Amino acid sequence: MSEIVSFPERTTAIRRATARLCLQLGWSPLHEVTLPNGRRADIMALRPDGGFVCIEIKSGERDFLNDSKWPEYRDFSDALFFAVDHAFPRDLLPLEVGLIVTWSGGADLLREAPAHRMAAPRRRALTQHFATLAAGRLAALIDPEGAALTQFGARSE
Repeated sequence: MSEIVSFPERTTAIRRATARLCLQLGWSPLHEVTLPNGRRADIMALRPDGGFVCIEIKSGERDFLNDSKWPEYRDFSDALFFAVDHAFPRDLLPLEVGLIVTWSGGADLLREAPAHRMAAPRRRALTQHFATLAAGRLAALIDPEGAALTQFGARSE
């Protein structure tokens, strides 16, 4: 008898396996990154060459079919990927996007994303945003009370 996995559990499993793959590839993943256009990348990863990868997690067919915003991530990355689990119907996914497939033991990069380099000023701004967000999250882990003061504007100038 197979175990039924909920939508949130499937999404979490895909996210974790994908982040582990990023680390194995030498990429630095950051989860839930809000982009300047208001969209939120499931995973944004910084590659060793300074390029950014945006990874959109899709936990099922309905999740993909109900989401038409994914092309808007392209302007804020050098490469765009979908991450899905092994049971996802891959023929639904567009070929102009990279593909990461997860399974119980990890993840594989099955198709590299076509490169579309960002302009230098946008890359610089995104690098600053990425670094600030990552540092803030690390500070919140080390000192949650101090980070809460900063988040809510209660700090003195």
